[in-house]
Amino acid sequence: MLTTLKTSYTDTRAADLAWALGRDPLPALAVLDLELAGAKLQLRLLGASHQVLLEEADRSCSETVACMPGSSTPLPLGVSKRVGEWEYEFAARVENLNQGSFAGRAQELLALVADHPHGLAGTFPGSPHAFTAMLAHRHEGQVRWRTWHAYPQEGQLVVTRTRIGARMPATL
Repeated sequence: MLTTLKTSYTDTRAADLAWALGRDPLPALAVLDLELAGAKLQLRLLGASHQVLLEEADRSCSETVACMPGSSTPLPLGVSKRVGEWEYEFAARVENLNQGSFAGRAQELLALVADHPHGLAGTFPGSPHAFTAMLAHRHEGQVRWRTWHAYPQEGQLVVTRTRIGARMPATL
């Protein structure tokens, strides 16, 4: 699903993004509710930020990547931890692109997410390349999602990848 977000572009720097687990739901500009093989997943766009709420059986988890006043947890490159009975893994990276490459990458990502049944993307008024996009799926008992936070004025794209679920068996 692709939507135009009815707000000004507030999270204006990739470096201002922070990460948090377990936050309460924040006001969202767009929401996509999904059911993935028994897991209820809510993808939430918070401007140039995101929040994912996951419920399965009697367990729940929330992930927030946003500019959060007072937060002392910057966006980490990677996190691996237990959340109740689940294993949670998060990874983030920043892609630095020139103007032409940025425009092409933005079009590619928006096309990928716009018509996907498990995708949510929001663009901002005034810049076709200012967007936040999310894509979720379930694989081998785990719920996974990827996000893209675009900062065209800086030529930066923040890419995150999350995986949560039962511990994966070790492969030899």
